[in-house]
Amino acid sequence: MSASLLRRLAVVAACYTALPVAAQPAPTMEGTVSGAEWTAYADHFVGEDGRVVDDVNGGISHSESQGYGLLLAYSAGDRDGFDRIWTFTRNELLIRSDRLAAWKWDASAKPHVVDVNNASDGDVLIAYALGLAGESWRNQRYSEAARGLASAIGENLLTDANNRIVLRPGAEGFGRADNNGMLVVNPSYWIFEAFPMLEKLAPDHPWQQLAASGAELINAARFGPARLPTDWVAISAEGLTPAPDFPAVYGYNAIRIPLYLLRAGAKSGPLLENFEHAAASIGPAIIDIATGQPVETLTDPGYRMLDAALACAAGTPVPEDLRRFEPTTYYPSTLHLLALSYVRERQPQCL
Repeated sequence: MSASLLRRLAVVAACYTALPVAAQPAPTMEGTVSGAEWTAYADHFVGEDGRVVDDVNGGISHSESQGYGLLLAYSAGDRDGFDRIWTFTRNELLIRSDRLAAWKWDASAKPHVVDVNNASDGDVLIAYALGLAGESWRNQRYSEAARGLASAIGENLLTDANNRIVLRPGAEGFGRADNNGMLVVNPSYWIFEAFPMLEKLAPDHPWQQLAASGAELINAARFGPARLPTDWVAISAEGLTPAPDFPAVYGYNAIRIPLYLLRAGAKSGPLLENFEHAAASIGPAIIDIATGQPVETLTDPGYRMLDAALACAAGTPVPEDLRRFEPTTYYPSTLHLLALSYVRERQPQCL
């Protein structure tokens, strides 16, 4: 075995060791979002019917927003709000024969589901939140629904790529037949904290291997001068490249990756170092992979909180203004609360 390969395997092993993928979800997650924060969020983005609205994206809802809403409602301990969001999700999105969730719902369209394909991050978020609520609140309905969705994810969305288990972004499209022999994945769809729960719900599927492949993928997808992953990555027999039919940017998808790693227990170190460097040298931004330069600076407090969470993992306190949550728009507000929840749960000294 070559020395270079040994070094690469050692780095991957260190990254994987830093990420406790087999650990159970922390029992203190419920209560890491305050009632006041959740009320402010829900007043802006959650309808009385339980629909979580993406206000910048044409007012649509999607499986991601419903999954985030469930996770935040659980983290705030709002059982009634959780049930409303779940009822909408179950009735409006869980309409596919394979038991996955349709990803896009539009109030102005008839029928409201305008794209019946799924998005695997939404499925993972929904199953994870249902599993947490079912376990913590001893609600058999939620647990049964979580088991069914976790099994559907395992059956329909896990596939092999270069002898690694990876997560397909959707049940349709993204495969080799659609992309000139390349498999397209989205590294931000690996929601690492969810995999231990999915393993409990559907133990017949290789969740730990999926978590390991995600850490390896993120470690290997260091593109361009900034050495950051693109939102969409192509896997071929030759290795990894930015997916050719998508913008080659560290964009609105990929900026979530370090938060997901942190929430799963990753520490400052090899797996996070390039994200930490970009946060310190560039700040929150959409970054062009070819040049390593920002093409859009992200000034919303929710995006700034992502960098603050990374700095917190390295020992820097969270700035005072970011400790207070005030909703702005759906996506950065969601990330703000998830990052605050992480800090309260795992790094309270930063507050």
